[in-house]
Amino acid sequence: MELGVTVGDSLDRLEGVADAFDFVEFGLSEAADVPAAIDDDRLAAALAVGDFDLVVHLPFEQDVATPIPEINDAIVAYQERLLDWAAGVGARKAVLHAVVRDPHDTGERATIARQLQRIVDAGAERGVEVVVENVGHQRNGLQLSVLGDLAEEIDAPVCFDVGHAYMEAGDEGVERFLKYHGERVSHLHVHDVRGRGDTHMPLGAGEIDYGIVGEHCAGFDGTAAVEVFSDDAALLADTAERITGHLDDPDD
Repeated sequence: MELGVTVGDSLDRLEGVADAFDFVEFGLSEAADVPAAIDDDRLAAALAVGDFDLVVHLPFEQDVATPIPEINDAIVAYQERLLDWAAGVGARKAVLHAVVRDPHDTGERATIARQLQRIVDAGAERGVEVVVENVGHQRNGLQLSVLGDLAEEIDAPVCFDVGHAYMEAGDEGVERFLKYHGERVSHLHVHDVRGRGDTHMPLGAGEIDYGIVGEHCAGFDGTAAVEVFSDDAALLADTAERITGHLDDPDD
């Protein structure tokens, strides 16, 4: 397993990351001038200091599918532009939120599958693995079961956000997804959650049973990003240590 940390869209935060991590996950903002506004030289310099690999998070709030073909074509073209940039700066993976115009419209399931396939394929053509993230706790996010089935159908890798899954369906939802679709998970987002809505907390501060994750993902050989909203190095390091303990293969 390779262990990293998310830094949002802040180059300042990226430059402060401890070199104990293998990679950083850098987020693209919703601004219309992204990625042109990003200082690529500064990004490269910050990565070089820690010898970090790079994962990018594509904009959070952009639908990947609508019922309108012309809009869907424009969505793919937009994501292709971002993936061109991601490939150019050496990103290995790109996280894509599974958000659509109406996640409950079963009549649009084929359209959603086709759109996800087009974006995943666009990444592959550029040497960037697009990993589709579960955001079913959000109004426009695909439910865990739907995302799992679509990922199987189009052979798409998944970014499994443990906290998001817990917010949507509790520990039972975490276990169910990993039981039936765990082999699709290439990238993890790890953080803790409380039922009252607190999220992106250090592991151990919330309610998630990470033993479930360890049971299904022991020996995980993908990438795992600590997604704790803090710059406290000790808290980040503690979460990194805890998730490593859960995911290490007990037979090694």
